[in-house]
Amino acid sequence: MGGADRRPRFVGGHRTPEGYAAGVRVIAGSHRGRRLRAVPGTGTRPTSERVREAIFDVLGSLVGLEGMTVVDLFAGSGALGIEALSRGAASLVLVENAPAAWRVIDDNLRALGLDARASVVRQDALRFVERPHHFDLALCDPPYGFAAWEGLLSRLDATLAVLESGRPLELPEGWESVRNKHYGGTLVTVVRPLGARQKGTR
Repeated sequence: MGGADRRPRFVGGHRTPEGYAAGVRVIAGSHRGRRLRAVPGTGTRPTSERVREAIFDVLGSLVGLEGMTVVDLFAGSGALGIEALSRGAASLVLVENAPAAWRVIDDNLRALGLDARASVVRQDALRFVERPHHFDLALCDPPYGFAAWEGLLSRLDATLAVLESGRPLELPEGWESVRNKHYGGTLVTVVRPLGARQKGTR
């Protein structure tokens, strides 16, 4: 046939601009409603809008995001971290090792005018946490087959962390669970170091 169909896709009766996925948009804050580009292919699974909204509802009941330093590990399209910036986080580091995602993250940050408050690290998340970095909040949404939670958390320096998994996690020594809840097949667990006091605690 004569090449790819370049017409806009329609999902649920609404036009979805090419390169953008239905449901991948900023939920709240200064960039509410802005659509985000999705990583092409099936290798990167974006957190659903329902789960993202639930995550930030939980965080909002625990801390204030204003002024926080955030790291988005396994960033994919950057949707989780961008949501944090939209809700008032001061700065964001997005860590991603999939080349297909790098351009998408850059495009999303520039389109929303957030590139001055964010930086992209093209590296495996486990390698990244080997170096000393401290963040107020870590967002961790690895592939569901990810099994190196102990190695990740034993090196992660964050006052609060959100972990997405497909099953209950056994936390390594030094961490405690603050909240956990299932959303369909996703388990969201909010953890913190033992004895830690979160910045902006409500």
